[in-house]
Amino acid sequence: MATSSSLKLVETRALGSDWRHLCTVLLYAPNPGMLYGRIPLRYTVLMVMRFDGRLGFPGGFVNTHHHSLEDGLNRELSKKLGKAVSTFRVERADYRSSQTDVKTNVVGHFYTKKLTLAQLHAVETGASEARAHGLEVETAWDPGGLGPSGFVCSLPSV
Repeated sequence: MATSSSLKLVETRALGSDWRHLCTVLLYAPNPGMLYGRIPLRYTVLMVMRFDGRLGFPGGFVNTHHHSLEDGLNRELSKKLGKAVSTFRVERADYRSSQTDVKTNVVGHFYTKKLTLAQLHAVETGASEARAHGLEVETAWDPGGLGPSGFVCSLPSV
């Protein structure tokens, strides 16, 4: 028996109230730079350290009773990445796919948002001042009791 499946966005809205909605977004920017002065870069991608110590995309669980998925995602981004996210908004047009997990009753919604390199850099550098920066990672993964371990990094794509 399959434990996960793909659904269209409209189909996920028909799921019962016992389902939780997790929204994440791939924030990226075209990058005309060169890696080591020789290898052309194509994009820079923003990733975050997840609660379980793995790299992932920013986002979080959203309350669909009071917000649209996009409103909830933008609120989560503001909380976790800081003020720089006010220069853009994730919209319905940025939606890409949804995946359900019947074991946990979670439906994950994935978005992509193209930014300028300056916007992406501002989000990366301002994230450490966000309200919730490092809180989720600290509780699940704190190597040697060093305090908040959450971080945001942008990775060049070759």
